[in-house]
Amino acid sequence: MEISRGPLVDLELRRARRSTQIKDLVIQSVLIASSLVAILTTIGIVASLAFEAFRFFEKIPLTDFLFGLEWSPQTAIREDQVGSSGAFGVIPLLTGTLLISFIAMLVATPLGLLSAIYLAEYAKPKTRGIVKPLLELLAGIPTVVYGFFAALVIAPIVRNTGSGMGFEISSESALAAGLVMGIMLVPFISSLSDDVINAVPQALRDASLGMGATSSETITKVVLPAATPGIMGSLLLAISRAIGETMIVVMAAGLAAKLSLNPLEAVTTMTVQIVTLLTGDQEFDSAKTLAAFAIALFLFILTLGLNVIALKIVDTYKKQYD
Repeated sequence: MEISRGPLVDLELRRARRSTQIKDLVIQSVLIASSLVAILTTIGIVASLAFEAFRFFEKIPLTDFLFGLEWSPQTAIREDQVGSSGAFGVIPLLTGTLLISFIAMLVATPLGLLSAIYLAEYAKPKTRGIVKPLLELLAGIPTVVYGFFAALVIAPIVRNTGSGMGFEISSESALAAGLVMGIMLVPFISSLSDDVINAVPQALRDASLGMGATSSETITKVVLPAATPGIMGSLLLAISRAIGETMIVVMAAGLAAKLSLNPLEAVTTMTVQIVTLLTGDQEFDSAKTLAAFAIALFLFILTLGLNVIALKIVDTYKKQYD
């Protein structure tokens, strides 16, 4: 037997349904607007970089920028002045950027991953509650403080140690900057990797231990492979952070644009040169100033390429361990 609803009940149901639809529409509109803001901001950044970089390449050939082995953008205002033709090869800047980033990742990757494994698999809750906040505290230290630490503490130690071993080390070196940058990157890798490792289902650990595997074998052969996509994401974030770092390089590695893979020499990076080129009174239409936008566009493309490679690696491991 069906119970008939009165007209007032039907009216209330229609009003409730209409109110729900309006709320859903408002929420959807806000989400779409937020997404559009992010997309339009990215498009605006890329468009502005591309426009100014195109103006730079009208003055300097693209081949000279991409394959030039010397960076000396000290152009003069008049052609009869000394230095009226500068050198705009990005290779020395790219080499310095990759060298310092490589040293930083050599330091940060093992320290970050080992600390994440310890916190996730071995540390007691009380120990974890103390160590994890202390590690994450490193991420909140301003980079200029790391720069002072590198210039006043690490660089002299590196120089004196190298001199005692017979090496000639510059007062500003890629090694000093890379070591301190690696310390700075440890909490990024450790915190994210720790969260990823903890997200691995406990059932996988129990199954491995139930088959007779030891704790170390379970971690290396079950937990870490399952957490590889997330760990790769943390490493990508750390690499991007290293490539974009400026203050540590300025204070510990110097401004010398050298084409060198020697970590004991002073080098510079792309981000440092962008800041240098845009600091002070400059002619905005000069090749020297416009070179900053060309470097920024090159850096954007480089970072985008790293993201694409990382996504391919993550997809590969996801297919393997799904």
